Amino acid sequence: MDQRKDRGKLILTTCATFVSALVLSACSTSGMHQDGMSLTSGPYANQPQPNPTYSFPETRSEKGKCFIFDPKQAAWAAYDENGHLVKDGFASGGRDYCSDINSPCHTPTGVYHVYQKEGADCKSSIFPIGKGGAPMPYCMFFHGGFAVHGSYDVVPGQNVSHGCVRVSPADAEWLSQNFMNVGTTVVVEHY
Repeated sequence: MDQRKDRGKLILTTCATFVSALVLSACSTSGMHQDGMSLTSGPYANQPQPNPTYSFPETRSEKGKCFIFDPKQAAWAAYDENGHLVKDGFASGGRDYCSDINSPCHTPTGVYHVYQKEGADCKSSIFPIGKGGAPMPYCMFFHGGFAVHGSYDVVPGQNVSHGCVRVSPADAEWLSQNFMNVGTTVVVEHY
């Protein structure tokens, strides 16, 4: 009799765990971007749904504070001085071809360092072409005119920028105020 009770408890516990996992899984991809904005309205409306499969290792063998952008995953990761993953999220890098400049516009790959930062009012001096003024809140320049910056035009799972690394405005603010300083390493991995 006790074995039946134990087996029944095990089955109930297993079922409850499975249902909980399904509910949590559904909640984590139920139409919300990682910054809490709806994917079905506002700046994410009519855009591809996020690719929830991006992943970064919890630790890196290389030490030193580092921001990594992986264009294959369209995602970023921030590692602390000891090589531990601190935070990550979706990002959009440069697309294959930009028709307005009639040129490929991938984000340059390699290892760089932040050389200039600006605040919430940072704007592009180039885009849109002929006018400039596109918002780039919390821009952190790392190579020429290329920067990591906030944008409501982050397309989860896709690279759609002119070459900058776009992250959500909330992520850009966090990165600028809590993580990236002039001199912080920026790694852009290969496409």
